[in-house]
Amino acid sequence: MDYLKTYERWLSSEATDEDTKKELLSIKNNEEEIKERFYKDLEFGTAGLRGIIGAGSNRMNIYTVRLATQGLCEDIKNSGEEAVKKGVVIAYDSRHKSKEFAMESAKVLAANGIKAYVFDELRPTPELSFAVRHLGCARGIVITASHNPKEYNGYKAYGEDGGQLPPKSSDYVISIISKTDIFDDVKVMEEDEAKEKGLIQMIGEEVDKVYLENVYKQSVTTKAIETLGDDFSVIYSPFHGTGNKLVRAILKKIGVKDLRIVKEQELPDPDFSTVKSPNPEEKAGFSYAIEMAKEKKADLIFATDPDADRIGAIVTDKNGEFISLTGNQMGVLLSEFILRNKKLDGSLNSKGAIIKTIVTTSMLYPIAKDYGINVHDVLTGFKYIAELIKDFEENDYYNEFLLGFEESYGYLAGTYARDKDAVVASMLITEMAADYKAKGMTLYDGLISLYEKYGYFMEKTVSYTFAGIEGSEKIKSIMNFFRNTPPKEFAGMKVNRMWDVKEGIIKDFEKGTDEKLNLPSSDVFRYDLENNSWFAVRPSGTEPKIKFYFGVCENSYAKSEAKIEQCIAELSKIV
Repeated sequence: MDYLKTYERWLSSEATDEDTKKELLSIKNNEEEIKERFYKDLEFGTAGLRGIIGAGSNRMNIYTVRLATQGLCEDIKNSGEEAVKKGVVIAYDSRHKSKEFAMESAKVLAANGIKAYVFDELRPTPELSFAVRHLGCARGIVITASHNPKEYNGYKAYGEDGGQLPPKSSDYVISIISKTDIFDDVKVMEEDEAKEKGLIQMIGEEVDKVYLENVYKQSVTTKAIETLGDDFSVIYSPFHGTGNKLVRAILKKIGVKDLRIVKEQELPDPDFSTVKSPNPEEKAGFSYAIEMAKEKKADLIFATDPDADRIGAIVTDKNGEFISLTGNQMGVLLSEFILRNKKLDGSLNSKGAIIKTIVTTSMLYPIAKDYGINVHDVLTGFKYIAELIKDFEENDYYNEFLLGFEESYGYLAGTYARDKDAVVASMLITEMAADYKAKGMTLYDGLISLYEKYGYFMEKTVSYTFAGIEGSEKIKSIMNFFRNTPPKEFAGMKVNRMWDVKEGIIKDFEKGTDEKLNLPSSDVFRYDLENNSWFAVRPSGTEPKIKFYFGVCENSYAKSEAKIEQCIAELSKIV
């Protein structure tokens, strides 16, 4: 069996370090574990690598990280001598092995004659995106697994525009990796030698300063914060990750006087020991923050994930209950807040644009229409938002990018970075909370006012995890079901149209026609239903999951909630 042969090679290779060999020897009598670690190579996808940390070809370790970096080196060389001279900037988060994987990447770059700029300590993913542009690098690397459990780590590669590696480059990296031997063909230079030769350069606060200046430029209004002074309070948790220093710095810069940090979750901790999952989507992680708010009232509670590219917030409803705002709800609130204030100060450009993904709320359409601006839909993943920002700039047919957001709690204002940024989002959300308070309202009140005006749009995402080899086949069979037998009715609602993104067509069942879909090919289906409702299905690109997205609109919260539950019940019959 091939996986046993690969296991034996790793165990016997002179290139394998002693700690790795010990780990491999510990599973020598567990064929199922050997199979899971070696039945395939950890795949370099469109965003890079992500997997469980450990020894094996299907795990995150120094060898799979080096191999990915060697592939990236070849892509840089293939781009020309100028790209080689520009170098690569590397950042990392607070996870196990992150710092080690960052330096291993730098050592491979150095061995290939490519300079590596390495942050001197952990930094947010969006700052890495910014640093690529700021330093004029050819590529960027960030070692992170975002909000995944503690057992995971990852490797994300960025192009020279600060966005995630474009398809042409990622395809080339994949092609190189497929024909590169993980031990024999990867070049590695010792760290001391690389630093002596100037091929590894450490960077730090000098980049932070310019990054924060660019974040601050996206400020909408600080008037309410200034007016409220000590009467406006914020509680923040970094969830043991990279956001702590920079989020605190930007909130201080906009004038927040009463900022309280959740001490139990303030410092880096690769085990994320105070949370079940370091995911700001999940209310359970906010338990410490909520207790703080019960002791002393706060106007806003928010947290950032370990690499500080996503943000979640807790607010109180009319009954004083603590509730989580969804990524869609926050995106709608932020959009309206930015548009309203730009209109008030006369800076709203009619050629401005908000970009969202196709699985993000439809509530933005009537709001944008009211303000006379454009909404653009892209595929799931912030890389597609970044690509459209670049397209706007290069073709100059929209003069101003206002906001990009996705349902999974990611937001970006401004073009200084090309990935979602919880640092800028923390600033804008804080300004917005103060703005509403100055009007005698909470963020919850603001949301309800928008619902009353535009309709009670409600969205929900349901994920099914199918791990291992069998799980992969299960996910394929579900996608084939939706491809081969598209439903004509769902949850009592007629299906009007089906988006087959892989085939690039929209099937209009009412008209009996097919339309061309102007999106890159991707294994995604979306179904437009009656009454502004819809649902979509896609396999995750980074985890063994298949995701279902639902959106409905009714004239009350209760009716929308009931319709969503009806959709989920219908789904359970299929899956």
